[in-house]
Amino acid sequence: MRRLCAVLLTAAVTLSAPAPRGHADPPPGQSVSTLLGRLRTLHRSAEEATKAYEATDAKLRLQRAAVARSEEELARARTDLADSRDEAGRLAREQYRGTAEALSPVVTFLFTADPQPALDRRHELRRAAGRRAGTLGRLADGAQRISGLARRAREALDVQIGLAERKQKQRDTARGRLDEVEKLLAALTPAQLAELRRLEEHDVPARPLAGGPPPPPTQHGAMAVDFAYQQLGKPYVWGSAGPASFDCSGLTSQAWAHAGSAIPRTSQEQWRSLPKVPLDRLRPGDLVVYFQGATHVALYVGDGKVIQAPRPGTTVRLSPIAANPLLGAVRPDAGDDPLAPPLPVLLESAPALTRRTGTG
Repeated sequence: MRRLCAVLLTAAVTLSAPAPRGHADPPPGQSVSTLLGRLRTLHRSAEEATKAYEATDAKLRLQRAAVARSEEELARARTDLADSRDEAGRLAREQYRGTAEALSPVVTFLFTADPQPALDRRHELRRAAGRRAGTLGRLADGAQRISGLARRAREALDVQIGLAERKQKQRDTARGRLDEVEKLLAALTPAQLAELRRLEEHDVPARPLAGGPPPPPTQHGAMAVDFAYQQLGKPYVWGSAGPASFDCSGLTSQAWAHAGSAIPRTSQEQWRSLPKVPLDRLRPGDLVVYFQGATHVALYVGDGKVIQAPRPGTTVRLSPIAANPLLGAVRPDAGDDPLAPPLPVLLESAPALTRRTGTG
């Protein structure tokens, strides 16, 4: 993370300062538009590795909870088995004392004038035998249960170890690909960085949205949009979900958490689990998802614009909706009614917010 922040700062400084000694030469013979394509390809690859890492991390957290539950259940079973063993020992001692200190109930019945005590004694012995049989049965069941629980606990732990190893590999892959993004950015001249920024921010036309005026946002959607505007100018940092920096799905998930609605952390889970909405019926607060692998996501704010955390070397910004290849859109507040009367277009406040956050 520190290395990423340092690269972001270096990229910003190079816009106004000469390249330091040892600055890498820019890739020869490539236009800035070609470099932008390479940069987006590299970042998309890094995003795919990042989403795989985040999905595995979520599975690992669930698996750790499952291992903890297995261990707790196993500990309770061992306590129950110890109690059953204590009970079996107590009954065995009682039986031994009873055998040593008393005649057989049958002998007592034959040689006594009053047979009732012998009959009572026989009844007590039968009950004691029943208790012993029950205790022995619980001992056998407990031992079998502990064996099964111990096996499941070992299997759960093996799954946890495998997930942890997979998470580490995916984390290393994502960081390696982000390193490639950093190296490409570091090799650009100030003029190329300025042209790159211009191409990203101004040369992508907004996709026409047909079907008449879009509906106004819901109350929660308006809160999510307001939160996103307040993050303009904050740096992109891989794996970050605020408050000082964000990655793409960190921004969208936190915007909706601020609005009071918890949504999945990753763009792929957001695309998979939230209700789909046609692109020609977007309303502010909807999430716009990009690329076939759903590896990028942004928050729709109206007028064909989204707020997004694009990639390393950039900040949270306002962009045309078609700044990346569109996959579709989802709606976290599909069950809520739009606000009425309609609110003013939210973008009217964007210049003031942009000046306040130092972007633009």
